Amino acid sequence: MSSADNKEKKLILRKATIEEVEKIYKLINGFASKDEMLPRSLSELYENIRDFYVFMEDTQLIGCAALHIFWKDLAEIKSLAVRGSHQRRGIGRKLVLACMQEAKELRIAKMFVLTYSPEFFEKCGFCRIEKAELPQKIWSECVKCHKFPDCGEIPLIIDISK
Repeated sequence: MSSADNKEKKLILRKATIEEVEKIYKLINGFASKDEMLPRSLSELYENIRDFYVFMEDTQLIGCAALHIFWKDLAEIKSLAVRGSHQRRGIGRKLVLACMQEAKELRIAKMFVLTYSPEFFEKCGFCRIEKAELPQKIWSECVKCHKFPDCGEIPLIIDISK
């Protein structure tokens, strides 16, 4: 076996850069095409790139997630996606924890998520709630969605102020 075959892959979790927008777009919309998450437009990703974290393996984008601030005490984890070949390796959890850490640093008390995969977030400590408990989200973003009001996403929340 050559030393190139034996080389360990370099894994990095960091804030996204503008150069990664198209890779994030392809990852998210690959899942969206299978109705596993909501799609994101390129313009939305460019506008919100500062919200995103990426998980890289060498130069390959393996996963992403965004921390979106909603109010003084409330943030959302958006667009959590991990390449299928890399799922069940803790990458999603690491992305969630990075978002939680930043939210704590910003002194945000609660984080929520709308997802088709509630079990994953429950393992991360989130609890299911009713959508009516998130009026800021529903009336600022959800009403603009092509799936509103029947998207089927499940809302969950976690208190990170402790």
